[in-house]
Parts: sequence; structure tokens; C-alpha cells
Amino acid sequence: MKIFTTFLFLSLLISCSGQNKELNGQTCGPQTPRDIGNYFGENMTDFAMAKDYKKLNLCNIHFHKNAEHKGPGFSVLKGEGKHDGFACNQKVDKSQKKFMPFGKGACKNIEAGDTIEVHWVHSSCDIEPGPTLGACLSDTCKDPLLRVETQVFLLVNDRNAPSFKDYTSIRKKGKVFQTSNLPSRKDAVTFRGSTTGPSFNNKCSPFNVTWNVTPKCKTLDVKSVHDWCANNVFKEDHAQGIRKLVKEPKLLAPIN
Repeated sequence: MKIFTTFLFLSLLISCSGQNKELNGQTCGPQTPRDIGNYFGENMTDFAMAKDYKKLNLCNIHFHKNAEHKGPGFSVLKGEGKHDGFACNQKVDKSQKKFMPFGKGACKNIEAGDTIEVHWVHSSCDIEPGPTLGACLSDTCKDPLLRVETQVFLLVNDRNAPSFKDYTSIRKKGKVFQTSNLPSRKDAVTFRGSTTGPSFNNKCSPFNVTWNVTPKCKTLDVKSVHDWCANNVFKEDHAQGIRKLVKEPKLLAPIN
């Protein structure tokens, strides 16, 4: 079943990509990531917004090295390479105990002082959480409504800081899979967009996604992220790369 689902995901991706020829062409739907402080956009492609995440199935959790989005609390440009993007605005002083190196852990490319952007991906399909975005669809649900809840974190070497476990423990609530908690959704910005990742730097991402991104950084204990990388149903063991910030108005949906 997992093999079939992965094949289905890749087939849909390829077929959709054929409809979206150039990144800067006008055939793209609204793209992501974006500056969530800029509400302007000219891409009026309309698609149904996903329901509140509490009514959807959590299908995947993963994170990116540095923030893909730009926001009021994470606007320090680190560059445009695979693991660059934006860092939290807070100054990282390596002489402070909380920013002392943690050392080797289960996650291959993170350290105290790093910024990560976490994506909790939710689907309208009747599925179970699993690896990759292929877990978000099935042979009977090929075109799900997708919603990504997003939070940017500054990693600290501090066992008293919030633990990633608080945001990644999965249970079934009623008929849907959910995490026990998510970071506060207060002041989050909701908009139409797409899937992300560096593979879409030079072409359109074809999937329609409802995004909900909070504007401020929060701290997170780096050890707790390593602990999660050591054992999680998503088989995640590293921070994923970033897609370059999408700036062209024709590729961005207006934020209401």
C-alpha cells in the first residue's frame, strides 16, 4: 500500500508539473514560500480552502533548516542556498549557555542557535500519518485538501525550553489524527499557496495548499528535536532544504 501511495503521489506530481511550465509563467497557481508581512498578490487562482486543521488528519511532520517564509520575527536573510532562507531576529551569542553546541545527535544538520521552520501537514483524506507527502493521499483520495500549520523556532541548548515532543505526540481525536498540541495559532496568517522545497526553485509547485503561518519565532530545546529524529513515524532524520522566497506578485495570492 505504501509503495502504491508513493507511486500515486509521484504520478500526480509529474502530471501536474506538465501543466505548469515555467516558474515565472502565468500558468502557475499561487506559490509558497512568501513574505507573510506582505499581503499583496496578483494570482487570483481560486481553490477551496482546507478546513480548520482540527477537522483534518495529520499526515506528515517535517522541518526545514532556516525559515522558508519571511516574517516579522524571522527576517534575517542567511542566503539563497539549499539550507539558507531566513533566521529568527534574536541575536545568537555563542558565549551564552543556551547557544553552546549540543554536539552530535540523531538529526544530521542542526545545532543550538539554528532556526528551523516546522510544517504540520494535514489532509482531508482518510489516512494515517507517515513518511513524505505521499502519506497525505491514497488510492481512493487522489486530490486532497491540504493544510500546513507552520511555526518557526530558534533552537536552544536548554532542557527548560519547550520540548518538540509537546508538539509531535500523535493521537486520534474523534475520527482524525492530531498532535496533542500545536504552538499557539494566535496572529497566524492564512493564505493560498503550494508545496515548497528546493526542487521547485525553477518550476511551479503543482499542489494547492492552505497555509497558516505564525509571525513570531519561539524557542525549542535542540535535544528534544534530536530525540524526535531518533524515532518518529515520518522517518525524518534531518532538516530539509528550502525553496527560495517567491516574490513575483503574479505568483502570489492576495492575503485577505
